[in-house]
Formats: sequence, structure tokens, C-alpha cells
Amino acid sequence: MWVFPLVGYLGVIVGFCFLTLAIASGLYYLSELVEEHTVLARRLLNRLIYTIITIQVLLYFFDKFPFFLSLLSIASHLVYASNLRRFPIVKLSDPLFILSCFLVGLNHWLWFRHFSRPISPPRSSTSWRQPYQVNPGDMPTFTEVASYFGLCVWLVPFALFVSLSAGENVLPTIGSEYVTGDRGGTLGVVDGKNKNKGMAKALVDGAREWVSENGELMGFWQGDRAKRF
Repeated sequence: MWVFPLVGYLGVIVGFCFLTLAIASGLYYLSELVEEHTVLARRLLNRLIYTIITIQVLLYFFDKFPFFLSLLSIASHLVYASNLRRFPIVKLSDPLFILSCFLVGLNHWLWFRHFSRPISPPRSSTSWRQPYQVNPGDMPTFTEVASYFGLCVWLVPFALFVSLSAGENVLPTIGSEYVTGDRGGTLGVVDGKNKNKGMAKALVDGAREWVSENGELMGFWQGDRAKRF
């Protein structure tokens, strides 16, 4: 068969493109919701962080999760919570923001190593006949591991990424010198418009502009300037 595998590859490419567009549209919509309801978003993020910390404590005491990894996860969420002190404004060069980005990757890597490591049987249950037998009931399922990563590792950083606004796009207000570095109140305003834009929204807009400009340069379509002439 030659044609049918090509159809399969084409379907995968088209499906991936539609999935990417769906994720970008969802990020754009969520970012606009946060911009309209900033106080509610901060309250929900704060409660979400402390809820996940409570879950980590319960997992340590009842399900015997590793102490140091649980402590790292709790400390990471406390660092994430520190980004809410000037919500929704964030300075991309802020050490706490940089530390938060580092902790996201570190938590993912360490928890992935933990769950991918085979479970060693307890010494009391070993015997000379079955020295490597492991109780299947003690092994986490794929659903449990995926749910843990989604809720306790990725959810808060993803929510912060959607909610926070990059410092270079902030309209100057009282205390905005923290992100703009302008004490005269002149930065951040272009043609009288507010450019306070969430990082997710700025990322989607930047990707869309990049695709539009490169497609125009390569001749895939004509831009507005070409249409005028």
C-alpha cells in the first residue's frame, strides 16, 4: 500500500494543525477573560495554589509520597504564589519569575523520574521463589500519573502563564515603575491605547504576525499593502 499510509500522514498533520489552532484560540479567550476579571482571577489562583499544597500534604501522609519531592513541590507553589503580589503585572527579568520557570522544569523532570522508576518490593514480602514480585495494586495507573501531572505540576504554572501580563506591555499607573522603569508616565501608551496584554495573548498575536509576515514574503498570500497597489 502506498496511498493509504500517505492519507494517514496527511490526517495526522491536519489534526495537529487543528489541535494547535484550538489551543491558541483557548489561550486567547482565557487571557481576555482574565483581563476583564482580574480580581476574581487572582482570588481563584490563590485558592488553587493552596488547594494543591493541601493535596501534596495529604499525598505525603496517606499515600507515602517521597518527602523531598513533596517538599519541593510545596516550596515551588509558594514561589508561584509570590508572583501574585503585583498581579496581573509581572517583570520578565524578576528573579522570582525566572525561579518559577526553572522550578516548573525541575518539578516535571523529578516527578517524571519518580513515576518512571520501577517500584521495588518491600523486604518483608520477598522470598527465594519470587524475589522481584511487586504488588500490582501499589503501581499507579496511567490515569493517576497523568492526573497528578496535570493538577499538581502543570496547572498552576499554566494558569499563571495565561493570567500574567508582560511588563513591557503595561499601561503606567501608580507603582508601574516596577515593570516599565518609567517615572514620568509616558511608556506603555501608543496612540492613546492601553497595551496591557497577557503573555498568552501576546504569544498568540506574535505567532500570528510571524506567520502572516513570512507567508507574505514567501508569496503564499498578499498583505494589505500589496492589495492597495
